[in-house]
Amino acid sequence: MSTMWHGCFAGTDYFELRSGGGHDYGVWVTTPPGYDPATAQSPVVYVLDGNWAVGLTAPLIVTQQDPMQKIKPYVQVSIGYAGDEAEHWARLRNRDLVPPGEPVAPEFLDAVEMGVRTGAMSREEADAYVDELRDTRADAFLGFITDELHPRIDRDYGTATSGHGLFGYSYGGLFTLYAWLTGTTLFESIGAGSPGVAGEGSRVFAQLRELGDQPAKLHLTFNDRELLGTVPVYQNLAKNAATVLHHLTSRGAAVTSEVLRETHVTGLQASFLSYLRTCRAL
Repeated sequence: MSTMWHGCFAGTDYFELRSGGGHDYGVWVTTPPGYDPATAQSPVVYVLDGNWAVGLTAPLIVTQQDPMQKIKPYVQVSIGYAGDEAEHWARLRNRDLVPPGEPVAPEFLDAVEMGVRTGAMSREEADAYVDELRDTRADAFLGFITDELHPRIDRDYGTATSGHGLFGYSYGGLFTLYAWLTGTTLFESIGAGSPGVAGEGSRVFAQLRELGDQPAKLHLTFNDRELLGTVPVYQNLAKNAATVLHHLTSRGAAVTSEVLRETHVTGLQASFLSYLRTCRAL
């Protein structure tokens, strides 16, 4: 298994870490080609939803050797779930990536019910999925990344003292937007891909009204096929992302954006690449 794994993801290590809150996480660490911290230390880019995202994003570490548009060196750390929990990552992420007190939009619940009707998930799976939204703890997960995981990565991989980044997509994008709005100081750039701002009552809008100076640059993407499609929850995500963007640009915030020609499902890799090109180009 080890030989096969490293053949698929060259330069990638894997370990598991239990948080202070008692949750187990799987962590994939992908170093750039020829990385030697003794001669040049690189910053870290943290990528959420590792069980899904690592296969789509970790191979893009080769962009650091692209002669046509070089990307600043970085070490990628993808965070997911470990052991028996790995197969349940799609619902466990609700607990970790959604801000405390975030309301559950009716369109989101309708989408879950559609999944039951079409056979995409069972009633038991749907109920468990929604239950994870009853006590959401993005604050605790952010603390795990900054106070527990990052010191471990810095110790074991000799990373740089600054220049770190954070990227998330969908609910991961909601999390990174939340991290940016709270003013966390670890990251110099944050990518929010199709952030899961599902309803107009999202706490994100309250945070925007209280917005002060933010230390990090924010890059926000959404997909034209979300906005132009026929799935209400995805239409809402795109419309609300545009509303967030308008709020920020009207206040002169350090934010960039791109509209991608993707669906919500296919947009993750394109969004990550857009973040790299915009926020981490040489």
